[in-house]
Amino acid sequence: MKKIVKNFMPAIYFVVIAFSAASCNKTQAAPAAAPGQPVDLTFAAEKALPSVVYIKSVINSKVQTVEYSDPFEDFFSDPFGGFFGRGQGGNGPSRKRQVQTPKRAAAGSGVIISADGYIVTNNHVVDGADELTVTLNENSKEYSARVIGADKTTDLALIKIDAKNLPAIVIANSDDVKVGEWVLAVGNPLGLNNTVTAGIVSAKARSMGQGVSSMIQTDAAINQGNSGGALVNTRGELIGINAMIYSQTGSNIGYGFAIPTAIMNKAVEDFKKYGSYQRAMIGIQGSDLKAYIDNQKDQDKEVEDFGTMEGIYVAKVIEDGAAADGGLKEGDVITSVDGQKVKQFGDLQAIIAKKRPGDKVKVTYLRNKKENTVTLTLKNEQGNTKVVKNADVDILGIDVRPITDSQKKQLEISYGLEVLKVSGGKMKDAGVPKGFIIQTINDTPMRSFDDLQQAVKDAKDQMLVIKGLFPTGKRGGFVVYLQNE
Repeated sequence: MKKIVKNFMPAIYFVVIAFSAASCNKTQAAPAAAPGQPVDLTFAAEKALPSVVYIKSVINSKVQTVEYSDPFEDFFSDPFGGFFGRGQGGNGPSRKRQVQTPKRAAAGSGVIISADGYIVTNNHVVDGADELTVTLNENSKEYSARVIGADKTTDLALIKIDAKNLPAIVIANSDDVKVGEWVLAVGNPLGLNNTVTAGIVSAKARSMGQGVSSMIQTDAAINQGNSGGALVNTRGELIGINAMIYSQTGSNIGYGFAIPTAIMNKAVEDFKKYGSYQRAMIGIQGSDLKAYIDNQKDQDKEVEDFGTMEGIYVAKVIEDGAAADGGLKEGDVITSVDGQKVKQFGDLQAIIAKKRPGDKVKVTYLRNKKENTVTLTLKNEQGNTKVVKNADVDILGIDVRPITDSQKKQLEISYGLEVLKVSGGKMKDAGVPKGFIIQTINDTPMRSFDDLQQAVKDAKDQMLVIKGLFPTGKRGGFVVYLQNE
């Protein structure tokens, strides 16, 4: 349940840990506190506690094949100990052996979002689990759960238990949350079930780099086991999914983060409808303008007058992406999207996270201090506007896209699929690297994502023979087994 993060404070490593939540109903209003008087949080606790569940995940023992090297093998078989090249300088040849992994169990939290058994939690709570057990707060009943959909980047997952008349939480609009308002974190930290801690909203739209984006920051105490739990307002309504903490020790030091319900709602809808999260991409890399300017000053570089100090500096425009199609260029400064100001990168991420491939957004940007507006059609990670459904291809554990025109010219080929990311699965097992260009699978040309899906479905003997090119132009191939040996 831990991640290590580097980008919150310079030169310091922090432990990151995660959380949850969700729903819809109506509830009676919480008693209002008199001006200047302490806030009574008992109402919120009573409303939220029954909706937060305990989740136990189990990863069964498995037999895995691992590589190892024998540092003495070449020394005894070669009197020069590999001096002339054998064994890679005396490190021994690489060998494979099978090992038995131990059975592992972990715990987290989840939030009931509907009376018929839908529960929101974090992806890292359920990731890789062979068994999921949900325990209700109210009567300690246990249920087996199944995963409806999960997404690593948002760190969200939707699971389902077969039950009725469950105490679903009320879901509030996280966009209405104000910095400084009181909140409760509800979950099962450090093995202490049904725990409530209080704090305030410390900040909004916190950007966490490549992972979960546009977070709500709170000083409510959050610890291991809170992952998947609820962040609620004083009315006991869900406003965020507790997702991580920053800490040098692994326990709370005042920095907690929750995924806003505005992002969660969209993820839940995607999971139910498509089985996977529909991620829209604007097609840029960049940073807060002020951060860019400060970085330039730190390097004693001349700083351009952008005509503003707020917005998103475009450091790179992705080829064939939405921004490139709309004419955006490196050095532009995005100031608003769909009429909403974007002062920091988290603001932009919050807007785009609610969109799907094919949606249009109106982007206002500055170029040479002159304001321009363009309408962009957002794309998916494969570079098109299609809905990405959860198909058999998911077993491969990769993201791909058709190669660009410049790649075709450079490599002197007319088609292929570039491997953008290898996140696990059968492709990783086979050693397929990021950047490899797949040209054929089982002698069938790969021109589109649909071709890849069809190749997986049509695979004879559950085996894929992949041929293609490395980014250097060198040809290569891999054999991928779709079933465990």
